[in-house]
Amino acid sequence: MENLVKTEFNVPTREEVSATNQEIFDALNKALGFVPNLYATIAYSDNGLKRYLDFQNAKTSLSNKEKEAVNLVVSQVNGCVYCLSAHTVLGKMNGFTDEQLLDFRRSKSENAKINALVKLAADLTENRGKASADNVEDFFAHGYTKENLVDLILQISDKTAMNYLHNLTKVPVDFPIASVL
Repeated sequence: MENLVKTEFNVPTREEVSATNQEIFDALNKALGFVPNLYATIAYSDNGLKRYLDFQNAKTSLSNKEKEAVNLVVSQVNGCVYCLSAHTVLGKMNGFTDEQLLDFRRSKSENAKINALVKLAADLTENRGKASADNVEDFFAHGYTKENLVDLILQISDKTAMNYLHNLTKVPVDFPIASVL
């Protein structure tokens, strides 16, 4: 389905956001060297950016590598070029090779445990929270727990929110563009 939204979404500048978001922009600039366009877009909401960053940075039972694998497969399923691009960069920072990153996007991994994770993440995303019993049981058979399952669903919701925001607003991607599968 084509995006037929007529409203244009510019990336808000520091001067165009609330004082609270200006402080967050300053912290992001200090930590990352820039404010990613999608984060800046969240700042259209006076409370959204803080709320999102708190959620995104909350403790989880998933490792950073597992989170990046999930972020990539979910973004692939949801067709979000922004998040695919950003998480390709972050995946490389977490030590993954280009081929491993592409495999995650294809819902697979040579690592059996990560394979079970990305298969279930893709299934949950594609089927809006409903997954095959086989994928759920495979997830548990590879050592994941009910805590991990809850954290997986929360990770999917985090990434889906960002995917939806970009898919609707189409703000410019400020990362090297991820390859097309």
